[in-house]
Amino acid sequence: MVNEAGARGLRAGAEHEAYALTLAQTLAQELAGGRVELPGFPDVAAQVQRVLADEDVTPLRVVRAVGAEPVLAGRIVQCANSVIFNPGGKPVLELRTAIARVGLDFVRTLTISFAVNQLRSAEALRGIEPQLHALWLRSVTVSTHCFVIARRLARINADTALLAGLLHGVGALYIQTRAVTHPNLASSPQAYATVEREWEGRIARALLEGWRVTAVIVDAVGLLHRPERDMGGPAGLPEVLRAGVVLERALRAPQDLEAAIAASPACTLLGLTPTAYETILQESEAEIAALRGVLGC
Repeated sequence: MVNEAGARGLRAGAEHEAYALTLAQTLAQELAGGRVELPGFPDVAAQVQRVLADEDVTPLRVVRAVGAEPVLAGRIVQCANSVIFNPGGKPVLELRTAIARVGLDFVRTLTISFAVNQLRSAEALRGIEPQLHALWLRSVTVSTHCFVIARRLARINADTALLAGLLHGVGALYIQTRAVTHPNLASSPQAYATVEREWEGRIARALLEGWRVTAVIVDAVGLLHRPERDMGGPAGLPEVLRAGVVLERALRAPQDLEAAIAASPACTLLGLTPTAYETILQESEAEIAALRGVLGC
């Protein structure tokens, strides 16, 4: 016979499952209807993404799109004058020159960074600022790890790796914004985590494809939501992104970094050992600090 406390627990569990199901149904409807859009995502950011998706885009079109948002334009000039792109210390002041120096891949990254930082202060998302901030910090940490790993251990574009790391949590970000309208889920982190685990990958793909993000990044983010296994062959973007996530989780959680690296096929394929990781961090200290600065951390 179930006592009163047990009965209350059963009722609470049923309620939490109902709350989770409601959120899942909302996500399913939005996904099926092609309505996966982040609330508060700036129009100028979406416009820049559309412009950059054109393979024949001219420098003037990019300058005009970016220049429509002074904060974003300023961030790009700041980045062009950072140690990453200006080790010789020769400053640039014009936006067109800054864009040419950092490249279009980095303009994409800074545009997403600007948009997410704007989104975090959106009125519709008031009340979950701490969660959004924590997710953004994790994304920046993953992205900076991806950048330096790609530069030193993989034959892939480091700017692409940076953007992949920054975007890897976009599915979770979207689910957080939708959970605002389901406040009862706040009392059941476990039920919320179940929804996030089941829907994050599909939501991420829909968002990234809607932003016209390159397929190689979409696929790499998608593979994060499958069990990690040894893919064989040379290490590519999926392995770099997976390694970045492994390192961020190990640093954030009270677990053995060495064990986390050893257990990751991606890290093994990259040749990423604890010793190599420490060396990369030391050699990349200035780069990482500069990246975190321009990404808004």
